[in-house]
Amino acid sequence: MNILHKIFVVLLCAVIVYIAGGCVERELTVKTIPDGAIVELNDEQVGISPVTVPFNWYGTYRVRMEKEGYQTLVVNQKLDRPANDYFPLDLLRDIFAPDALDSYEWTFELSPYELPDREQLIKNAQDTKTQTAKAVEEMQAKLDADKK
Repeated sequence: MNILHKIFVVLLCAVIVYIAGGCVERELTVKTIPDGAIVELNDEQVGISPVTVPFNWYGTYRVRMEKEGYQTLVVNQKLDRPANDYFPLDLLRDIFAPDALDSYEWTFELSPYELPDREQLIKNAQDTKTQTAKAVEEMQAKLDADKK
């Protein structure tokens, strides 16, 4: 058996083991303080916290958590790809640990809902009214100038 034939056999065996070996499972657990919030990942409801879901890709997720009596929390949370998910480490892991599990956990604290202060609401409304009137005047002035 010549050297090229041996290399071919070894590579073929590695490919067969890789294909037959299985793949890495990935799961993400989202916890909230307090428990019991409705959790959405990328606008898809996934369950009530704490909730564990499988996932297929790394990247940024839009996480929305809602619980009665608490402020709704919406965050963009990044899930980084680990070093062992790059070639050749991923191949080695698939060969030697075919049933590997990558598990990640995010914990978010929800703030209790507080009724807004009446005077602050009125002030915010007046400020918005003033800003809107100013913007309308500026837009009208620009339109009038363009007509000339």
